[in-house]
Amino acid sequence: MNLPYSDELNIECLGRLFDNTSECYKFFWFKAIVSKVTEGKMELSYEELVDEMIADAWYMVTEYHLNLGPSDALEKVVHMIREKSPELKSCEKKSTIIEYLKNCEDKEILHEKRVLTNNVPYRLQAPFMVNLKGREWNVGEKKLISLINQEKHLMYYFTALQGLSTTIILQEDWVQYILKNQEIIRGWLEYSMIIYLQRRNPSVPGIADKLYPPQERKLEKIKRYWKLILTITSVREIYGNQKLTDKDISIDHFVPWSYVAHDEMWNLSPTTKSINSSKSNNLPDWNTYFEKLARQEYMSYEMMWKHDDIHREFEKCAKDHINNDDIRHRVYRKGLDFSQFAEELKSVILPVYQSAQNCGFRNWKYEKELG
Repeated sequence: MNLPYSDELNIECLGRLFDNTSECYKFFWFKAIVSKVTEGKMELSYEELVDEMIADAWYMVTEYHLNLGPSDALEKVVHMIREKSPELKSCEKKSTIIEYLKNCEDKEILHEKRVLTNNVPYRLQAPFMVNLKGREWNVGEKKLISLINQEKHLMYYFTALQGLSTTIILQEDWVQYILKNQEIIRGWLEYSMIIYLQRRNPSVPGIADKLYPPQERKLEKIKRYWKLILTITSVREIYGNQKLTDKDISIDHFVPWSYVAHDEMWNLSPTTKSINSSKSNNLPDWNTYFEKLARQEYMSYEMMWKHDDIHREFEKCAKDHINNDDIRHRVYRKGLDFSQFAEELKSVILPVYQSAQNCGFRNWKYEKELG
């Protein structure tokens, strides 16, 4: 992507911010700067930028299980916070995470926040540096700040070193450039992050959908399909063997949405709202549940080919929820017996399931609530 040209600013250097990026910090640091600038701020403390970085990385690490780097300190501090504060959900509101970080006095977390500022505030602007080369970078932070502040035409400069209270001051011409071109800059930043994350997570689908908090899924067509089936026959969900009703039906992603990042019909199963909530974004135990899933899906498959009204509802679902013609033919073509259907379904789901397993999604079995 090409960034908008400027007569006054060195846009070529801006475009090289993420060259030779081996860790993720630069993306999150610059993203935090852009976010704060668009809020109208020009002076930013290390701490507020680091808090923004952690909040932006929160969902990638806790919800989507993405690998941010080979020895990533940002990923480390997110895991640390999750362990120390289990009340913070993987889909927590960003504002709640920011508020938690503002008020956190845990010494280990504060230490890790400070670690995040050891290099990235300085190294981000390396493409702009004319006089600072090679070993000249290998000095203490105070000396480094002094050297960088002597450079010309940077995006920002530093106040005196004061730990997390250290402040960067954005330059007016760069602030105006960011404000004027913020949508293009965000698009360029997102594209760069996607390329980086795909390299770090080669088998993970839907990286572009995992840069932000999870959005509400639109599964009403699937729900109507199963409610129509319920008017003809009773259906029991696969985890707790509970009988489904049209008032308490919820659509579950067998392999969690937070891994697959899609709503393909072959991965969707009706269950109850409480069981769906209990399962969350865990992986159902394969040996316990896959055959049950296959039998449930085969029942709907048979009814789809038997009843015209269910077939019509299936076709409506297929437009939005079966996006691969080969899979549609293999799994939903007419005339399959159960063993054929189950084998085709397994060939589609199992590789995705195993890949999610390798990414750290936890194995889950339903435990009936007492009461």
